[in-house]
Amino acid sequence: MVQIAGSCRYVFNLALEQRRDWWKPGRTINFTTQCRELTMLRAEVDWLKAAPVHTLQQALKDLDRAYQNWWAGRAGYPTPRKKGLKDSFRFPDPVSIKVERTGNSSGRIKLPKLGWVRLRGWYAIPGTICNATVSHRAGQWHVAVQWQREVAEPIPSILPAVGIDRGVAVFAALSDGTNIAPVNHGKKALRALRKAQRDLSRKKRGSSNRRKAIRRVAKIQMRVANARKNFLHEQTTAIANNHGTVVLEALKVRNMSASAKGTAAEPGRMIRQKAGLNRAILDQGWGGFRIMLGYKLADRGGRLIEVPAAYTSQTCAECGVVDARSRRNQSRFVCTGCGHEANADTNAAIIILQRGLDKSLKPVEGHRSKRPDDAGSLRRAA
Repeated sequence: MVQIAGSCRYVFNLALEQRRDWWKPGRTINFTTQCRELTMLRAEVDWLKAAPVHTLQQALKDLDRAYQNWWAGRAGYPTPRKKGLKDSFRFPDPVSIKVERTGNSSGRIKLPKLGWVRLRGWYAIPGTICNATVSHRAGQWHVAVQWQREVAEPIPSILPAVGIDRGVAVFAALSDGTNIAPVNHGKKALRALRKAQRDLSRKKRGSSNRRKAIRRVAKIQMRVANARKNFLHEQTTAIANNHGTVVLEALKVRNMSASAKGTAAEPGRMIRQKAGLNRAILDQGWGGFRIMLGYKLADRGGRLIEVPAAYTSQTCAECGVVDARSRRNQSRFVCTGCGHEANADTNAAIIILQRGLDKSLKPVEGHRSKRPDDAGSLRRAA
């Protein structure tokens, strides 16, 4: 698998170099012409011939898709792949892929030129297999099998609606008064991660000890990511099972977590404090939370609505007065107009719900200026 991943990386980088450096007017370089040249290259290079041809062609297809995204303005210019960084390869032929169960929590998968490979964990494929992608992360090999099936349009949900205010001190505050405490997986692993990164900085480049140190850092980061994903799945499943409409703030996480360092001419202020806040924001996984809620609600006949976030924490849920002084501290809200007292996060969640139920507002599909195939917007459940 290491050899196949290396062959795909080599073909990708070679094709990128050809498109970048050898293009000239009148010469067509695209996926079709590069596949034709790949056949001639495999006839001359034995170690490329040892790799499955479909995986090498998929590397060329990935490059072609990267160029299309760049031309459309959806991504930057393609960059070369690096060894040990997101190594992966894909088998596109579903006929040659088989998945079987061998135990209560074990199985095996049959892949071209690899034969039967044992799996830890078992997941029954409920549809027709399309392809399989093998990836290498933190010393572990993972396989992702893509499948498809026909599903009936879900019946619109009649469960109650809820508004959710996302934060750092409280991960999610629901309009019904429920608060979900943050787990902060990244913060808990920060000490171990810093120690591993210091050890890595002292290792000689290209040495075996440096490779081991890189793997230790990657394992810590992967463990944090897996724990965060598990937490988000648990919470989003519970919310989607109990609510038919969920209203969120349309948060721009990238802007909220931007660095405050500034430039040499105009340096930023309170850089360390802002860096800590950015780390805490990213540790919550707000983006993943929204994506998971979107597709889980759609599968259950519910809908996800996003509303503007402006002044939700300063607006009174009883009288509608907007005043920054009403937010006394992180957890206490006392309206300066009517004297209404409530938990500040719960009050904000109620305001979010009220905005979402306003028929003049658009659901998430219309509010966000993203691609129509964004997660959670495949089916309009409104």
